Amino acid sequence: MPLCVVVTRDVEDRYRGFLGSAMLELAPGVYAYPRMSAGVRDRVWTVLSDWYGQLGRGSIVMTWADTSAAGALGVRTLGSPPKEVIAHEGVLLTRRPLGRGAGIPPLAQETSSLISE
Repeated sequence: MPLCVVVTRDVEDRYRGFLGSAMLELAPGVYAYPRMSAGVRDRVWTVLSDWYGQLGRGSIVMTWADTSAAGALGVRTLGSPPKEVIAHEGVLLTRRPLGRGAGIPPLAQETSSLISE
């Protein structure tokens, strides 16, 4: 039963009430429970996911120690900006969709336009 941490950002007050009844609120939007079983963690995540499906605002991240996961860290996310946590060579990385003009630093964009003139 590992430590479980939930971080919320820009969500409705109902999340705060629910998470505060099941976990200790360490700071605004940051909740922890030292020995949360996988069953309880899954039930908490089900409630958060259902509410997020209805309300769809903000973002929520849940993390816990998981020796069977890449990097020994279990991670679940909901919300914006959309992120995907992937394992690469035993390390967890966050992948986000590239926005318009992303991938080229602004200075490089300016330099490439000067070269083409």
